[in-house]
Amino acid sequence: MSLLKTTLDANAFACILEFVPKPSAERFATLDTLMARTQLCGWPLTVAIGDRVGSALDMSPLDAFNSLAEPVPALLHFSGKDRERHELLAQLQRMDAAGLDQLLLLTGDRLPGHVPGERPVRYLESVAALQIVRQARPHWLLAAALNPFKYQEAEGGAQYSKAEKKLAAGADLFILQLGFDIDKHQEAFDWMQRQPRPKPLMACIMALTEGRAGMLEHVAGVTVTPSMRALLAAEAAVSKTYAKERANQRLALQVIGLKLMGYAGVHLSGIHEVAQFEALEQTIEVLQPQFSSLRDWAPAWEAAWQAPGLTPVTFHPPGHAWRLGQRQITASNKEKVRYHLLSAMHHQLFSRTTVLSKAFGWAVTRPLWASPTAAQWLHQLERRIKRPMVGCDTCGSCRLEDTLYICPETCPKGLANGPCGGTSLDRCEFGDRECVHSAKYRLAVSVGRTEVLRERLIPCVQVENRQRSSWPGWFEGGTSRSPSLQPDVAPEFNE
Repeated sequence: MSLLKTTLDANAFACILEFVPKPSAERFATLDTLMARTQLCGWPLTVAIGDRVGSALDMSPLDAFNSLAEPVPALLHFSGKDRERHELLAQLQRMDAAGLDQLLLLTGDRLPGHVPGERPVRYLESVAALQIVRQARPHWLLAAALNPFKYQEAEGGAQYSKAEKKLAAGADLFILQLGFDIDKHQEAFDWMQRQPRPKPLMACIMALTEGRAGMLEHVAGVTVTPSMRALLAAEAAVSKTYAKERANQRLALQVIGLKLMGYAGVHLSGIHEVAQFEALEQTIEVLQPQFSSLRDWAPAWEAAWQAPGLTPVTFHPPGHAWRLGQRQITASNKEKVRYHLLSAMHHQLFSRTTVLSKAFGWAVTRPLWASPTAAQWLHQLERRIKRPMVGCDTCGSCRLEDTLYICPETCPKGLANGPCGGTSLDRCEFGDRECVHSAKYRLAVSVGRTEVLRERLIPCVQVENRQRSSWPGWFEGGTSRSPSLQPDVAPEFNE
């Protein structure tokens, strides 16, 4: 079942066919037929089974795997939306029983029906999930996601900072978010090559038509620009067949270009029919001999995104074309003053070295706080003090020192280690606020604390700790700070 790991270890190109499990006999029969081929253009073929892509009621990846006519090499997904640590550990046991040892760990997109301010929905964050699985299954192949298709510095820089944490947490492979901007693919590849121990990269790609472009406008984190839409509409106006042929040609060219760039493989999305698979294979076989380098390939890729009478296609949103390494932002004076005040307050009250912190620590660790009534009173006191200042929701494991005093609980998903992939130009996936991790990145750059964004691996909050004061645990435990790990030197355990 470890075909993907074997292929990656051999530095060979791999193809992953994405499968979103729906209760459809025809859908499963098509997948069985495709996987029986075992290859695409001679490249090993495996399947990735999505986790609750459309609904929390979707068939689980493991149930879908067990429904296949024949066992096939599979990379299961685990989405952390509305999940806790114990649910992840339970899936590991079920995967052991099925002989599976490959897992893609995702925080997950917005849970349908999740409205901030109503019932809180907890998301088991991908960094923490990687740590948990690496500790429990040291030898598994663990994959993580990266979305490089970001076009403002704060959201893009925060993405790469979180990716460094994923490396430290034990990721063996990164699979990129669906995207079409080849310059961003190159950016991500170059970033990985600069890491102390680079890991393989695979790219999620799809044959893009006008209909799919309309659908992707509702998928968080995917960028389809107005100029792309104009080209796709012009192709559809010629004929549906012509539009499909052009989309298939671009997909084939993208596969070839990514292979020439040095990617370890592709994650093929949106292939649901045998005819689609065969058309892609035939087009790759025709085009591939024509290109021996990216220099040869680039003009063909550019031409594939052009049409007479249309302005050239751009892959970045109008007016936004940030690239990794460009410095464009700074925090406001108000943000910097707030940080320094809270940092000074934290030192005085929680450093365990000042007279005031020693007195405060002694006070909140008295035995009287062990009674339920007193513990509830202390919880309410902490909440009433900290909520107006930082938006605290009394998670019971305060992480403010590790997040530059921007509370993770103000993120609708409660993410502490960095952003999800669903932001758009610094806006939260929920659309009602700026992403708190963009604000945190902007502040870190301005006060010289960017190492916090890359190196502090913050564990998940245990469900039993929520809604109680964090103060006694801070002083009784000696420290609640997460380990500051350098990339790829995590111990033989982890998320």
